[in-house]
Order: sequence, then structure tokens, then C-alpha cells
Amino acid sequence: MARPNAPDRFNEEKATCVIRGSGAADDKPDLERGAEAIRSVVRKLPTRPGVYRMLDARGDVLYVGKARALKNRVTNYTQVARLPQRLQRMVSQTRAMEIVTTTSEAEALLLEAQLIKRYRPPYNVLLRDDKSFPFILLRMDHDFPRVQKHRGARRAKGRYYGPFASAGSVTKTLNALQKTFLLRSCTDSFFANRSRPCLLYQIKRCSAPCVGRIDTEEYAGLVSDAQDFLEGRSTAVQKRLGDAMTKSAEAMDFEQAAVLRDRLKSLTFIQGSQSVHADGLGDADVFALAAKGGQLCVAGFFIRGGQNWGHRSFFPAHVSGVPEEEVMASFLMQFYEGVPPPKTILVDREPAEIELLAEALGEVAERKVEISVPQRGNRRRLLEQAVRNAGEELDRRLAESSSQAKLGRELAELFDLENPPQRIEIYDNSHIQGTNALGAMVVAGPEGWIKGAYRKFNIKRAETMPGDDFAMMREVFQRRFARALEEDPERTKGEWPDLVLIDGGKGQVSAVAGVFAELGIDDLPFVGVAKGPDRNAGRETFHWPDGREFTLPPNNAALFYIQRLRDEAHRFAIGAHRAKRSKALGSSPLDEVPGIGPSRKKALLMHFGTARAVRGASLEDLQKAPGVSAAVAQAVHDFYHAGNG
Repeated sequence: MARPNAPDRFNEEKATCVIRGSGAADDKPDLERGAEAIRSVVRKLPTRPGVYRMLDARGDVLYVGKARALKNRVTNYTQVARLPQRLQRMVSQTRAMEIVTTTSEAEALLLEAQLIKRYRPPYNVLLRDDKSFPFILLRMDHDFPRVQKHRGARRAKGRYYGPFASAGSVTKTLNALQKTFLLRSCTDSFFANRSRPCLLYQIKRCSAPCVGRIDTEEYAGLVSDAQDFLEGRSTAVQKRLGDAMTKSAEAMDFEQAAVLRDRLKSLTFIQGSQSVHADGLGDADVFALAAKGGQLCVAGFFIRGGQNWGHRSFFPAHVSGVPEEEVMASFLMQFYEGVPPPKTILVDREPAEIELLAEALGEVAERKVEISVPQRGNRRRLLEQAVRNAGEELDRRLAESSSQAKLGRELAELFDLENPPQRIEIYDNSHIQGTNALGAMVVAGPEGWIKGAYRKFNIKRAETMPGDDFAMMREVFQRRFARALEEDPERTKGEWPDLVLIDGGKGQVSAVAGVFAELGIDDLPFVGVAKGPDRNAGRETFHWPDGREFTLPPNNAALFYIQRLRDEAHRFAIGAHRAKRSKALGSSPLDEVPGIGPSRKKALLMHFGTARAVRGASLEDLQKAPGVSAAVAQAVHDFYHAGNG
């Protein structure tokens, strides 16, 4: 269970000292130059704990490491003959270093994890997972606490239960909570404006505190039972429900007895579905590692209060040549950089520096954290299940990679690429009769969607006429690639595409060709994907910039893949457009008036009825509106009558 008000983790601003050193500003790999740059820093280093960063000629972070004694650890990099090939490559690119000293090695380990997450260095093992974990939040800032799903920063007052492996496992548990404990899930504003029970009360999934069907004391009892259930004390809850059902039956209150029976059945069902033979385990995470074919998988099970809250598989990057115990240690630190550690962590192999790792995680959790490799009993059986999952997930991944590699080769042949594309960008536009127009870009690579690279472009240039799809595409591409030329003209950061797909036909392709000609980009492959006759999938026509066209057989694997790419771009564009349209529906012309807050807008609208009436009102009429000062009235009048309206 996470605590929202826990102290902030150790961060760089708390460091006791920062040392920076630089070497030659030469961007060509050179082992001796790199070693000399490191030697220039070593001369200034203390023998204290801390974190070091290797920087290349552009100042980008190559590697983040921690040390018990900085001088001793960093000196090792100057003995290049003893380094493995991977680290020799890193040293050859190093041109500067940044050193941060800390008060303890555990603090250095925490800072290392933060910096790896921030900089994503190419020579560190990286936990590739762009999804935040969902939690259940029991809000405690209301007389009738609300239960809800939660992602992101834990700022709201209440008790957090998690992490859950997926949104599905949260939804399943929330459904059980509603059926068993009848807690409300509605927002406070919805709650405050009810005059009769909603549908959830009718289907016996809420106790309707909004209309007084239950008092605060009785509702507090339901909240207490829900907390016991989420914290693993479901047996006690089961006994209380059973006793209450028996008393109701003895009192001839069979209707209430039936309600309690249904709640008891819901609780029994969810207990059975969550059973993982974790008796006595309490709160624990279980991790197992599998390696094959140059790839590696870590399978994780999340147990809270002896209940299974789901499992997830992870595929860390940059693991080639790194010992598996170091991969496990790095994985755990990065994983718990964003998730509160439980009391117990079970692993299938001992991670590097296990005692230091436990100490650092204990500082994060503010209590003792145990990391162990179980040898027998229920814990061992649970770990073996995680081991099997890791192996099976890795086999699936390898099979998918083989299939994806074949698709990559087919795309390279299809679009005359030198190599299989590592980054494909797909573009689409969305609008309704020109309103709320935007462009969308989604990105795919050999391992799937790169969702952190998705972008949306609000169409805002005056010269882009509403509803002009070609002009919209011109604006999107001009903004995207003008910025790319400014920020990465050498195309070394991996943010330039190898292939561009455009949802559209000749007109869109011609618009993009014009943009590339203006920007001087003449080596970027792009093609339009036009829907077939009657917009039938499987009959798409591909348009080259030079006017050539071609189609693919309906059962072609590359065509299926391109359809998935296009559909994802369409999904993202439609979703972004709907969000923009929804926001616009809730806006008012008064939003444009500077210095007018929500309460003043409400006062004006309540007095005049419409925004149009406010716009046409005289200064005297504006001053008569309740809650509107003379200064505000003057500001509104000036905005609409001084050439701004």
C-alpha cells in the first residue's frame, strides 16, 4: 500500500557536491581521448559515495553509475585494456563527466535510478515500460468515502492500494468492492446533486448515501470492511457478513438476509479468483528472469494481503553482455523508482549487492524491505510459477520478433529501403467540417508502438483554411520536420523516421513533397496509403511522390501490418480530436477575456443569460451585475468594444 504523503525521494539537489570535468570536444570515437577525459576528472575525485555520468561530445548522457568510493570506481575506466568491449565503446565516446557526491551508498543507488529514468542512457540497462501502474484509491476527504481507480501522482488524500498489474485487474477488484461493500464510486459533484438513487443502487452495487439510504456510521462500517478486504483480512469480513446474515434470518428479515448472502457470495468469488497459494505472504512482489536468444524477460507477480493483483512481463533493454544478477538489480531499482516497495520481494536469483539494494528500498519505503530467494514451501511454488511465466513470455516474444523481422525485411523490399525500418511514422488528420482540427503522428518500431513518441498537432496557422486536408498536412509536416532539422540536423538521436506513411492519396503526398522540397529533405522515404473503393480494407492504393501507384494482394502480410499502422494513427487522431471537441464544448467566449476567473464568468452569465448578451452590454449594465466590480466591468467592456471582440 502506498502512502501519498511520504517524503520525497533523494534527489540531485540534495547532493553534497558536484564535480564536472571535460575532455576534447571531438565526436569521433577515440579510446585514448575518452580515457584522458576520465583521467582529468579522477584527479579531482574524493573517495566518497556518489553517482557519475559519462557524457559524449554533445553533452548527452552515455551512462549513469554509482560508487561506494568514487575515485576508486571511476579510475577503473582509465584501465581500458581490462574493460569488456561494451565499456570500451562507451569510454571511446566519453568526452566529459559529471560527478555528484552523496552521504551514503544507498542514497547514491537511489539517485542512480532517478537519473537513469530521466536520461535513458544507451549503456545502462533500461526498464522499457511506458505504462504507469493503476491503484485503487479510497478517498478519505468526504463523510462518505469514494472508491475509484487511480493512475499518476498520489496527491489526493486517502488510502492507496496497489500496484495492480493492469486496468483489468483493477476493474475486477472494484466491481467486487461495489458488489460486496456497496461503496459509492461517483464524483462529489454528482453525489451532491442527487435527489433519488442512481442505477447502481437499483442493481445493488451502491448503498445510496447520496439520498440518505445509509447513515455515516453504517457507511463507515462498510468502508472499514473494504479496507480489511484490501489489506488481506477478508476472513474476518467473511465472518462478520455470515454472522449478520444469520441474525437477519433469525429475525425473519429475509430481504436483508438475501442482500447479505449476495454480498457474501461476491466476496467468496473474488477470493477464489485471486488465490495464488500465497498463505501468510502478506504484501510481496515476485520476480523471475529468463534469457534466450540475446533477449531477456522479467515476469512479475503482485501480491497484496495474500491476494493476487495480477502479473506483468518486462523486457529490459541494453542487456547484452551484462551479467544477469546486475540486470536483476538494475531492474528492481528502476521498477521501484515509481512504485512503492512491499515488505517482501522474492526473486529467482540473488541480485548484485542485495544488501545495499534492500537498504536503499527500505529508505524509499521507510521500513525494512526483505529481498530473498525462497527454496521451499508456498513461496518457492509461487516463484516457480513466475519462472514458467517468464520463459513462456520470452518464447512468445522471440516468435513475435522473428515474425516482425520478416515483416521489416518485406517493408524494406516493398519501399526500396536499404535496411528494415527501425522507426516508422504514420500521419493522419481529424476534424469535423474544419472545426477542432488537428494532425496526429504515431510511431512504430521493431518491438511495437513507441507511444512516448506519439504527437498531436493543433492546426493553428491562419493560412490553413478550415477543412483543407492538404493544407493541414502541409502544416503538420512543416512543423514536425523544421523542428527536427533544428534539434537534430545530423539525425543521430534516433528521432528521424526511416519510413513515413501518410493516410491519404495523391493530394496529401503532393503536399508533403512540397514541404520536404522547401526544407531541403530529399532522402526520406514517404508514401501515401489511400483507402480502396468504398473504403474497403484490403484494397488500398499506395502512392509514391513521383506519381507511381501500386496495390498489394488482399492476403499480403505486409498489407495487414500497414493497415494496423494506419488504424492506430486513425484511432489516435480521432481520440485527440474528440478530447479537443469535448473541451471546446465546455468553453465560453468569456474565456478569452483576460483576468476573468470562473466565479466572475458565472456571475456574468447568471445575470445576462448568454455570452452574447454580455458582449453587447453597456458599461453601466455590466457594473450592475452582482459580484462584478467596476474594474472587472471595465475590463470586459474594453475587451469587446476596443477592437478586440
